[in-house]
Amino acid sequence: MTKLTNRNILILATDGFEDAELYSPRRLLMDAGARVTLAAPKGDPIRGCIYNSETGNSDQSPETITPDKLISDIDAGDFHALVLPGGVVNPDKLRMDPKAIALVKDFANAGKPIASICHGPWLLVEADVLRGRRATAWYSIRTDLKNAGSTVVDEEVVVDGNLITSRMPSDIPAFTMAIVTALQD
Repeated sequence: MTKLTNRNILILATDGFEDAELYSPRRLLMDAGARVTLAAPKGDPIRGCIYNSETGNSDQSPETITPDKLISDIDAGDFHALVLPGGVVNPDKLRMDPKAIALVKDFANAGKPIASICHGPWLLVEADVLRGRRATAWYSIRTDLKNAGSTVVDEEVVVDGNLITSRMPSDIPAFTMAIVTALQD
């Protein structure tokens, strides 16, 4: 993977994130040399979930991760890209956080890469940045994307300008490679 030295990447998350969609891209981006900052609404450790494809349910993760910063202390100008992991609960909580939505808008207005996977695009819907754009997401929220003005497609990764979207954990390799490619420009 290409080196991302001198690249600062922000991940927004709170309780209920999908483990694979936070930990895997975070690790791969850090392995590529990027400085990755995790921001959450509060400073307490957050816990994700693990999707079980056999049952269709999510189980609580045994792991927690402590945010590096509070969302309220983040300035989009300090980062080169934004990553929004899914899980059902995580983006549902964050889309109700005005500071999180303001950050998504700041990244969008600056034309910086915003990478969102699974249910993460709910934040893109809330920030009203999908109008006229191609995107994908987890199957159950595709109508939300369409209603927000997006052309919804079923592909492992969709890149439309600065927006990078993917459907599910199995798309993580393509999702992460699209982030790396966007940061090389």
